Amino acid sequence: MYYSKDYLEKKTGPHGIGRPNYLKSLVDEFRSCHDQKDSRRQVLANLANFAYDPINYDYMRRLNVIQIFIDTLDAEDEKLIEFAMAGLCNLSLDKDNKLLILNKDAIQKITTCLSNSNVETVLNAISTLMFLVTAESKAAITSPAVVQVMMKFQQSSNKRLSNLATVFLEDYCTDVAKSVCEKDVLSVDLPT
Repeated sequence: MYYSKDYLEKKTGPHGIGRPNYLKSLVDEFRSCHDQKDSRRQVLANLANFAYDPINYDYMRRLNVIQIFIDTLDAEDEKLIEFAMAGLCNLSLDKDNKLLILNKDAIQKITTCLSNSNVETVLNAISTLMFLVTAESKAAITSPAVVQVMMKFQQSSNKRLSNLATVFLEDYCTDVAKSVCEKDVLSVDLPT
């Protein structure tokens, strides 16, 4: 259940929740523990979980967490990529966060995650792309290459992947784009 900032302050007092300081400590820890793989994973997973709560959006913007998630999409560690993609997915429905993500040219990095072998990463990438569709971003998000990948995903035996790809194609792609791409569906390895 989500509560407003006013409700939380009334219930806990102005210094009771300490979220900004806690989130700052997570960001600081993530930036300082480069050589500790498990610690980085745990911290990024925590940040992704906090990204789910709209009360944290402003704190996360001030702490530049969106950029941390975007930068982490280039990591070699599949778990870090999974958590970063989950965090972006959690943040991308908010209009201010959406604009920040789009202004940081993250679409290419997110579409790269469509070829990830981890199905959770792929599902979060598809969802994030759908959340990021605007009049300005639609052409990049529904490019022929992305449409081809979605058409391939429709054939997946994984129902979540197949269904989400179908929603993407039906809600965001024109029939013209789909018919052009039907002739040349890319050979994409489907995540399991």
